[in-house]
Amino acid sequence: MIGDRVVIGRRTRIAPFALIGAGVEIGDDCRIGGHASVTHALLGDRVYIYPGARIGQEGFGFAVTSEGFLSVPQLARVIVGNDVEIGANTTVDRGGLTDTVIGEGTRIDNLVQIAHGVLIGRCCVLVAQVGIAGSSILGDFVQMGGQSAIAGHVSIGNGAKLAARTGVMQDIPAGAQMGGSPAQPIRSWMREVAWLRRVTRSQGWGKTPDRKTD
Repeated sequence: MIGDRVVIGRRTRIAPFALIGAGVEIGDDCRIGGHASVTHALLGDRVYIYPGARIGQEGFGFAVTSEGFLSVPQLARVIVGNDVEIGANTTVDRGGLTDTVIGEGTRIDNLVQIAHGVLIGRCCVLVAQVGIAGSSILGDFVQMGGQSAIAGHVSIGNGAKLAARTGVMQDIPAGAQMGGSPAQPIRSWMREVAWLRRVTRSQGWGKTPDRKTD
């Protein structure tokens, strides 16, 4: 399905059952996988959207009133730089008032959630099941391990690395290597894990009880 006023670059391939919404612009040499949907978006050159990805749907924005929840209109777009790959079944929400931006060269794995208004720098790596809440900022060359998560309105400096399942709730400086939840320097986190393992083993908590046999 190709909507009105869509611009599609040269040699771009769109697989069966994909949806390209009205006003979308797609650069040259892109690939849009089957069952993917792209709306309210501008895509650069050599962008690969894997099957089932959802680009440009409304973000999770609402206000709390005395009568319940009031949805906040999501009016901005998703802007994807050159040479970006977005994995299967990943979702990238469009912004509310400011665009969601994915910098050139970034690689995003399958099943990643990127919320409204997030800014991602150049050549970042987001592994499967990463979640980034609204209006957070990632610098260039940031790496996020699987199932790591970032709270809203948080900044991650250039070149920072987050271990798998890291939970970030405050700003991370450039070049930092973090782990654990809440996130802390990875050496401190590993020492705590080792200490906890020693304590539990010394108390016999980590031992597997012997099985009784007839």
